[in-house]
Amino acid sequence: MNYSTLKKGVAASLVALVGVSSLASAQDAPATSSSAKVFGGRAQYRTWSLGINGGVLAPVVLTGGSNDFTNWDVNLGYGISLRKQLGHAFGLEGNIFRGKLSGTNKDAAGGAVGGVREFETDIQYSADLRGVVNVATVDFLRRENSVNFFVTAGYGVIAYNPKVNGVDRKGQFGSDSDKDFIKEAYIPVGAGIKFKVSDRVSFNLAYTMNFVDGDNLDGVYAKSISKDKFSYGSAGLEFSLGSKSKPNLDWVNPLAMMYDELKDPSLRQEVEALKNRVANVEKSVEDLKKDSDGDGVADMFDKEPNSAPGAVVDGSGRTIKFPEQTQTVAPSTGVTGFETIQFEFNSSVLKTESYPTLDKLSSILRENGGKVTVAGHASSEGTAAYNMKLSKDRANSVKTYLVNSGVNASNVVVKGYGESRPIASNDTEEGRIQNRRVESSRN
Repeated sequence: MNYSTLKKGVAASLVALVGVSSLASAQDAPATSSSAKVFGGRAQYRTWSLGINGGVLAPVVLTGGSNDFTNWDVNLGYGISLRKQLGHAFGLEGNIFRGKLSGTNKDAAGGAVGGVREFETDIQYSADLRGVVNVATVDFLRRENSVNFFVTAGYGVIAYNPKVNGVDRKGQFGSDSDKDFIKEAYIPVGAGIKFKVSDRVSFNLAYTMNFVDGDNLDGVYAKSISKDKFSYGSAGLEFSLGSKSKPNLDWVNPLAMMYDELKDPSLRQEVEALKNRVANVEKSVEDLKKDSDGDGVADMFDKEPNSAPGAVVDGSGRTIKFPEQTQTVAPSTGVTGFETIQFEFNSSVLKTESYPTLDKLSSILRENGGKVTVAGHASSEGTAAYNMKLSKDRANSVKTYLVNSGVNASNVVVKGYGESRPIASNDTEEGRIQNRRVESSRN
């Protein structure tokens, strides 16, 4: 038997085990209602499952490789599995199976190679732990998955008893002859497809290649770097364990869950209630902003809601009544505008008492026009150069005041005389006070 024969035989046996009508009904089954929520955790699902399987064992794998026998047989294998689903796409599975492997050299010259005609190996047990990855668990076409593809890989230990030409060989590979079997590690790598039959039951097809860490499986040690391997094509049923009220995590479509949660009636009611609350708040805000008489005070705070257009109101919306203004003639102050303006020692800052004189002078110049000369003077303290500068600063202070009050700057001429033109003796304090001055005169 060759690889093509194996492929055809396995495919035929697997297809025969599948009920076409059951699979079709499973594909179109409606989504199962549940209380599972997005990000709700594994506790809301059934995550444990128990499986039984049976199939064919062969001392070859689909990936090829060297073999110690020219012909191989297909034998029956069977096993059980226990799986914990950790997420939509990943789970851990423990497997135990038994069976038999066999092969011959009937196509070799003389029907034997090195005197070896045939072998038969009883697998006492094979136990492994595998990671199971579900492929394409997100379904955009149906609300609930009904077909899952998966791949597996793991690590295990196999115990077996090989016979060559009918002779027990278990004691010839470094094991004690009184032991019942040889025990070695192996790596299982496989793939498969799972069909949903009901909420509790699924039908599984799988093919697993097992790579043994040794060259003893067929009882022939070839003294090469190659290791023995075998394959297991199986079909079986898997039963979901746990509460019936919970959905099986294997068949949950995350897209459908998210859609159902967004369309949940209670959530929609909460959204509608929130929209109503927002509308009420917006109405309240509009009521707060309402101002019927346009006086700038909202109606709910307006103590006078019908105030006249353009009226000046206080913070409560009441019209402010101002007393009637009567025109009065200011009494004459006797200020001519040309009085001498005095300054403090070493200062060019105008005194407030000089403001009436400056205001009068400004009024005269603005009403009648003409030019005025502003002459600054200083007492004799300090140097003559300093006093000259100080006298000009005092005259400029007067000009600045006049210009700021509306007088054209070109109508004010500034001069500084320093200490050269005293009007009193600089030997006394009273005389020095009189000399710190600015005098204005028409041009």
